[in-house]
Amino acid sequence: MRRTGPVGNDGPVDRITVVGIGADGWAGLAEPARAAVGAAEVVLGGARQLDLVAGHTKAEPRPWPSPMLPALAEVVAELAGRRVCVLASGDPMLHGIGATLARVLGPERLDVLPHPSSVSLACARLGWALDAVEVVSAVARPLARVRRLLAPGVRLLVLSEDGTTPGALAALLADAGYGGSRVTVLAQLGGPAERRTDDTAREWAHPPGDALNVVAVECVADPGAPASGETPGLPDDAYDHDGQLTKREVRAVALAHLARRPGELLWDVGAGNGSVGIEWLRAHRTCRAVAVESDAARADRIVANADALGVPHLRLVRGRAPDALAGLPAPDAVFIGGGITSAGVLDACWAALAPGGRLVANAVTLEAEAVLADGRARLGGELTRIAVARAAPVGGFTGWRPAMPVTIWSVAK
Repeated sequence: MRRTGPVGNDGPVDRITVVGIGADGWAGLAEPARAAVGAAEVVLGGARQLDLVAGHTKAEPRPWPSPMLPALAEVVAELAGRRVCVLASGDPMLHGIGATLARVLGPERLDVLPHPSSVSLACARLGWALDAVEVVSAVARPLARVRRLLAPGVRLLVLSEDGTTPGALAALLADAGYGGSRVTVLAQLGGPAERRTDDTAREWAHPPGDALNVVAVECVADPGAPASGETPGLPDDAYDHDGQLTKREVRAVALAHLARRPGELLWDVGAGNGSVGIEWLRAHRTCRAVAVESDAARADRIVANADALGVPHLRLVRGRAPDALAGLPAPDAVFIGGGITSAGVLDACWAALAPGGRLVANAVTLEAEAVLADGRARLGGELTRIAVARAAPVGGFTGWRPAMPVTIWSVAK
């Protein structure tokens, strides 16, 4: 770490140089990156990265502990006052250690020298426009996140966990109705051992290969593949449910009132089979959601539905509100789909909201409507009633079959 000028009342601050390195190793480093590695007293990195600079620096090589994140601050503190260089694969700020260090230590402590990322190299090899590609990391993350992005014509780049990722991804695509998609595995990008494998997802029969790989997918939908967009209001049959489901039209209106913004956190209280929380997450990759459900079978369905619809990061809390809400991070928005008549639920949700937060609650019974009316009288907001009827057979003809009307209360704090 290099010493820099004073910050506040804490005196000098140690800075860390983060150097991106590719499969081409030392030969691919620009002069500033070589100078940073050569000047370091300690070089931190993975075993593969440390091997790439062996013989080019007198610095002490220090592999990251496993697991790395819990020990990160302690490792950095131990090296205070020494010149430290951290090695990262490709661009350190693209799903890399640079972004982690910036989050844990603060960006003001970093000097980042990026290398071309595997994403940039893959797009160069394929002739794809980088700004028109969806990127998903499968490194220490569920591969099911890919499902949220599947649509005809979409181009995906998946950063693999290891050599088994391409086969697992091909199986996922075939299961999701995208077996005709073109799959390209690019291994050791930018290095002397770079190679490429092409096939369709349905026909993929290649054994696990090099652990350092990126998988490119050109999405092709099979005939009859389900269409699951990011707009609220997925078809009801997109979910496994027992009838305890906020129906499509009502769901779309409720989510419109919740007014999702990127990065925000939703509490889906009395989540049923999880549809509102799931569609909140599908709307933007940075959104977060907690589903609270007391029924064990429904909670299991929430997990399955979230995985099937590409948002396995939906957090599930098994329990009954308001007790199950204790200790949860403060929400930006709350949806109460069930349990509004239980004592303390509404007050606990309202108290947790910060100013500007939104609360939306649904009711189909007179008792629940009474709670909403009382809430509106105390806290303001607006009440909306939605009545939906669907065409259905009536003997040899077709008539309208009404669903139970739903009252929606929406209010901003």
